Amino acid sequence: MEADLSAYSVRTDLALEARDLASASEPNIPGVMSSGYEQEGIKVSLIDITSEQGAQALGKLPGHYITLEVPALRQKDSDLQDRVATVFAQEFEKFLQKLNIAKNASVLIIGLGNWNVTPDALGPLVVENMTVTRHYFELVPDQVSPGYRPVSAVAPGVLGTTGIETGEIVQGIVDRSKPDLVIAIDALASRSLERVNTTIQIADTGIHPGSGIGNKRKGLTIDTLGVPVIAIGVPTVVYASTIVNNAFDMMHNHFKKQTANTGQILGLMDHLQENERLQLVKEVLNPLGHDLLVTPKEIDQFIEDIANIVASGLNAALHEAIDVDNVAAFTH
Repeated sequence: MEADLSAYSVRTDLALEARDLASASEPNIPGVMSSGYEQEGIKVSLIDITSEQGAQALGKLPGHYITLEVPALRQKDSDLQDRVATVFAQEFEKFLQKLNIAKNASVLIIGLGNWNVTPDALGPLVVENMTVTRHYFELVPDQVSPGYRPVSAVAPGVLGTTGIETGEIVQGIVDRSKPDLVIAIDALASRSLERVNTTIQIADTGIHPGSGIGNKRKGLTIDTLGVPVIAIGVPTVVYASTIVNNAFDMMHNHFKKQTANTGQILGLMDHLQENERLQLVKEVLNPLGHDLLVTPKEIDQFIEDIANIVASGLNAALHEAIDVDNVAAFTH
């Protein structure tokens, strides 16, 4: 009987990081196609997982993934935030076209997370800033200006505060309101501190609330809801064990610049594979209750900025009346 070592694997919700990890041992992964470009400090990566073999190699569901990486977002540059919102809107618009979502299709925005916990408040904050229009189409359809579609938005809370599975709440809303598309927004976990609050991922595979912190919840997918589900996520936390593990990598690279014999300094740790090192770190931290979820101290401002960027980009992508090439007016 083989031991289940999944708990000791590097945990990440980002397909980009999963691809990088898998590529370290197998550069050309069958069923995984990657492309991308960089534009004024905004790096856009596109990953298509087209086979079960590729899905197993990355530990992600088959589908389309888009990742925007903007390390300079930490500098609070408002012009950069406007550019990121514009690029996000443009990429999301292409994503809708790729999925054959009609321009008049009705959309339900689900803001997942707990608004009382700052790193988990991304979804509710995005919902607050969405341009919702469904009620106008219901009540005064003849007064709706051209260029808008029916959009509704809700933040259903979390199991710990409602006592109801988020998937059940969303299922009930979908059954009654019958949207053509669901967009679920949630906070994610990353394996890199550099990507926390500076990265946005879009995927057509749906989402599992709580998966970033290891909770198993009913998924929001086309299979469970009966309509296409696009997931938007931003990493806001990283595990303490992952930070410790990354620190070993940084020490190794630092000492490697000084000497070729890093084994004399790091000893056995120098020869362990990444998963083996992580297993050791977790074995030490878990019994002490120290494998914490870590977030930057500036999270209050970061989360508002990134939520504003996502909401502004979504508004522009969903409503033709909002100029997708200039969303600056909607980001402040």
